[in-house]
Amino acid sequence: MSSSSDNPLTRFSAFFWALGVFSLFGVIVLALKLFSSDTSESNPLEEEAAVKRYELRKATDEAQAAGFAYKEVEKGKVVQVPPHDVFAHLGETLVSQKAAAIEKPEQIIPNSDRQLAAAGGPSADFAAVDKMTPAADSPIDPAVMAKGQATYMMCMACHGPAGEGGPVGPPLAGSEWVTGPVSNLIRIQLRGLQGPMHIKGALYTPLAPMTPIIATQDNETIASVLTFIRNSFGNKAAPVLPDQVEKLRSELGKPMLTEAELIKP
Repeated sequence: MSSSSDNPLTRFSAFFWALGVFSLFGVIVLALKLFSSDTSESNPLEEEAAVKRYELRKATDEAQAAGFAYKEVEKGKVVQVPPHDVFAHLGETLVSQKAAAIEKPEQIIPNSDRQLAAAGGPSADFAAVDKMTPAADSPIDPAVMAKGQATYMMCMACHGPAGEGGPVGPPLAGSEWVTGPVSNLIRIQLRGLQGPMHIKGALYTPLAPMTPIIATQDNETIASVLTFIRNSFGNKAAPVLPDQVEKLRSELGKPMLTEAELIKP
């Protein structure tokens, strides 16, 4: 006895049933496609926006092409050459030139001939500079304090906004070094400072040395920021004069200082 699946009528019915399902699926897909197409084509706002985009793109391409094209403003004088020609010319020029050092008085490269010469140069008269310091109760120009406060913004990352110090920079509030000899502070600004220091009876060992961050600034700027820290965070001391900074400019470029090289407060 044969099974029902071997019945020719059953197989014929299954074939047409599957054919009908696939046909219906195709009709549905076609209807969705036509519906979507009709929707997009019937949107005037989208068509208008597309036209504007094409016009803008065309205008941009034309402007760029005009800007990158050769322009002869007068006979034999061509300007606005294409970028690839500019790059090629610059590359050939750089390759053909020999690099040369630029001499600038305010810049000294570590381990350069100038830095080594400065390290072996004569030391300034620190005692004479300290004698120039005004009396402790001398009035301080508010403009000097304002300028010093603005300059201190680059110092607070290490020394703290209130001079409290941190792992990188020693405390300035209540520090005997801050209110001590002016020559110490100026030399530190010009040369930097490394190694541990005794501050307020405790040994402070920073994570990193202090580099001469503002050594390239003028005398007035250095004097103002030192005056600011000597009269802020609870400190009170005489102002620092720009002339004192000038007399210690010979310190610029010498190796970083250590506590042993400073005048004890």
